[in-house]
Amino acid sequence: MKPFVIGVAGGSGSGKTTMVEKLLNRGGGDRILLLQHDAYYRDLSHLSPKERDEVNFDHPDSLETELLVEHLKRFIEGEERVAVPRYDYSQHVRFSEMQMEESKPIILVEGILVFQDYSLRQLMDLKIFVDTDSDLRFIRRMERDVVERGRTRESVVQQYLTTVKPMHDQFVEPSKRYADIIINENRANPVALNIIATQIEFLLRKSKPR
Repeated sequence: MKPFVIGVAGGSGSGKTTMVEKLLNRGGGDRILLLQHDAYYRDLSHLSPKERDEVNFDHPDSLETELLVEHLKRFIEGEERVAVPRYDYSQHVRFSEMQMEESKPIILVEGILVFQDYSLRQLMDLKIFVDTDSDLRFIRRMERDVVERGRTRESVVQQYLTTVKPMHDQFVEPSKRYADIIINENRANPVALNIIATQIEFLLRKSKPR
């Protein structure tokens, strides 16, 4: 069977990753492949550390989306294994070794900008947008960047005001109109999750060999 491709988008800190993890747990990670758009950030090894810090990582140009489209097409066309990039977010460079991923019946494509690109959208069978209040998204991003990435609160605030919020308003929020399902993540939403998980479970049962 052709893989069923599900796109999951939403602003930074919206809860996309949490929702994807829940879907993986419900559907079985051994039968669902997760492709994260963030892994396709462009390699900046040719730039100095100062120049890398000045790159707008929330702009579509910072991502090699055309490579993600190529890889997704290869899976859809029946290729069983594809080498995808691995990214070092602390240095803004790609690791030299690629990650071999195997095709699975369900492919989740996750990222803040996955609905912004027409070619990528056209490959999706279902598009889900996780819609979350901007204050909550900012708090989550602050906690993540300070704890997981060792950044100062001041740098997080500056980046949010100069790039994150403007890029969200220009690219992420408008892409919501392409979604088939919009999930409000400001509160617990088990009904929406159950509907999506049930669809995934149905597709997985349908794909099992008899």
